[in-house]
Amino acid sequence: MATIPSHNLLLPNPTINQSAHSLSFKPHSTLLNFPAAVTRAVSRTDGASISSRLEPVEKYEITAAEDVRRRDREAKETKSLRDTWRKIQGEDDWAGLMDPMDPVLRSELIRYGEMAQACYDAFDFDPFSRYCGSCRFTRKKLFDSLGIFDSGYEAARYIYATSNINLPNFFSKSRWSKVWSKNANWMGYVAVSDDSEATRHRLGRRDIAIAWRGTVTQLEWIADLKDFLKPVSGNGFRCRDPAVKAESGFLDLYTDKDTSCNFSKFSAREQLLAEVKRLVERYGDEEGVDLSITVTGHSLGGALAVLSAYDVAEMGLNRTKKGKVVPVTVFTYSAPRVGNIRFKERMEELGVKVLRVVNKHDVVPKSPGLFLNEHAPHALKQLAGGLPWCYCHVGEKLALDHQNSPFLKPSVDLSTAHNLEALLHLLDGYHGKGQRFVLSSGRDPALVNKASDFLKDHFMVPPYWRQDANKGMVRHTDGRWIQPDRIRAEDHHAPDIHHLLTQLHHPS
Repeated sequence: MATIPSHNLLLPNPTINQSAHSLSFKPHSTLLNFPAAVTRAVSRTDGASISSRLEPVEKYEITAAEDVRRRDREAKETKSLRDTWRKIQGEDDWAGLMDPMDPVLRSELIRYGEMAQACYDAFDFDPFSRYCGSCRFTRKKLFDSLGIFDSGYEAARYIYATSNINLPNFFSKSRWSKVWSKNANWMGYVAVSDDSEATRHRLGRRDIAIAWRGTVTQLEWIADLKDFLKPVSGNGFRCRDPAVKAESGFLDLYTDKDTSCNFSKFSAREQLLAEVKRLVERYGDEEGVDLSITVTGHSLGGALAVLSAYDVAEMGLNRTKKGKVVPVTVFTYSAPRVGNIRFKERMEELGVKVLRVVNKHDVVPKSPGLFLNEHAPHALKQLAGGLPWCYCHVGEKLALDHQNSPFLKPSVDLSTAHNLEALLHLLDGYHGKGQRFVLSSGRDPALVNKASDFLKDHFMVPPYWRQDANKGMVRHTDGRWIQPDRIRAEDHHAPDIHHLLTQLHHPS
């Protein structure tokens, strides 16, 4: 598809406010200031961020852009998230909400995408750090440390996984001899919406959110995949149907553990199930308050999101003591295929709703199962259905195209096409098939270059601009520059995790 010419750029109105339903994730550290000569800015938080060095926009084009934004504002005013959250969570498989794009759904997709992005922003990737592979912030200060104020969520539990599996290009390890953990990586978190009236008014329910860490740009982990399906029942899942299969590498990452490690002596699966059970028991039968479970992740984290959502539903953890069914929804971004067609069918039987957001130029959502997948002729799928290489995507797909954005380079680079910040940028400008790209919320396009070189050069946003001050080094009182000690990482598991897992008939 041809790139939209730069003179057709339609810049958002900087005076537009977020609607009342949106939980604005506003990383203050991501604001970039530009020269006064810049004529118009795009920012989620103010009018002093990225702007255009393009030719003046024709008056009728500006009017068209304002019409799009006015339409979105009017739509949000007539229906709020608190009144429509079940549809936004996929009650009707998002029928009629993606084309044209429903503004409330767009806001929620961006919000949950930013929850997944928080896993990257909080992760210590630096091999010269003693804490490489861990979260840089304590659980209670996670969102505030990222500049995500008033999110309405509290991180309830961190999730760790053992790195002693065959995914060497996914895990990060320190070069130090003495480190926080030699065999574990931080994988994400479980959060729950708080008790504030403002949060309940926005969401219309209480929400348990699970966010999984994936991969920012490095795609070498794809080559590490065994590309081999195996029955989930062999990894302790409750499913007794041997025909329900998932990719073996994803299963290993989710279920393996290292009993000698304080962080991964319980598998990521056990940590997650125990925490979800605790939260559902605590909040599932609240008087007059509905509950939802939303799982999100990007890239490999999206695969874990699908797998864990299936597991939660298969284990019956989305049923309260009084028998109420809690809806389970998955929002993935640039995620690969996870299982076979029987896995897909079983998720549908369990009522798990999945919405996949992808860039059509990204190779990861096309893997594994490049040839044997849901697009193969029916006769071939029938013949190959039992093979360990026949994969099938789950749920609905929202396909975006970075070549429709006037902000992004039209070239197809494998790593940039897979970038999560770029995908959230595309969501912000998407209004439906064939409709012009108009940024809706004012989400700052400079965020795209936070960990990539995807913005067009004339925006003058440096690539890979996000980094810690002095790479985390601080000056000691004696004048030397050192790596400071961090507050001890949270290596404790819930004191009653054995009891909770026993109740789940899952031996620890």
